[in-house]
Amino acid sequence: MFESKAGILGIAGIGFFLFAFISNVWTPILMYKDVTEKTAEEVVNYRVMAHFGDLNRRYPEAFQEAFGEPTEENCAAALRLGRQLYIGEGCWHCHSQFVRPVSNESKRWGPVSTAEEYQNELQRPVMFGTRRVGPDLSHEAGRRSNDWHAVHFFDPPLVSPDSPMPKYTWFFDGAPNKPNKRGLAIITYLQWLGTSLDSYPYYEQVNADAEEDY
Repeated sequence: MFESKAGILGIAGIGFFLFAFISNVWTPILMYKDVTEKTAEEVVNYRVMAHFGDLNRRYPEAFQEAFGEPTEENCAAALRLGRQLYIGEGCWHCHSQFVRPVSNESKRWGPVSTAEEYQNELQRPVMFGTRRVGPDLSHEAGRRSNDWHAVHFFDPPLVSPDSPMPKYTWFFDGAPNKPNKRGLAIITYLQWLGTSLDSYPYYEQVNADAEEDY
């Protein structure tokens, strides 16, 4: 095998493949081995608390039944449940959670994604995704109101006429203004995505309420 060019090139090709495979596995491990993975409680911040509190004000009866008071502990519980629902309902089939550094994606979806955004339990497993039947949701927080998300889950065409998204009526107890625990949880999860950024689209009034209450 080593006596022909084809044999040498074949061995070299296999060697480079193994080198690339090993380096792509071990380089990230070595780079981030000392970075601690945050818990849901640790990623709760005043921004997501603002949305969580807003859900309490808008849907008080449903919120009290589902989560009680809008505390950080209950917000973390809502985030965990919302994450489970996001995975279980297959949202990742049509929505990515990764802004790539190509094709001016940052102009549409916000800053290019960084490793730090995924270093927490709510990103395990990571839902990078490749298809975008719907928009990327990496930085969804604050782009739309809680009411918008409620209506969108209940009947997507009501707020997005061309949306192919199915209805998630089981997130509600009869109407879009009656979200149940599942509905409140997944909205909380969506309103958390991107809250770690230094700046992002945010509602001034909600922000003011958060700083006053937090």
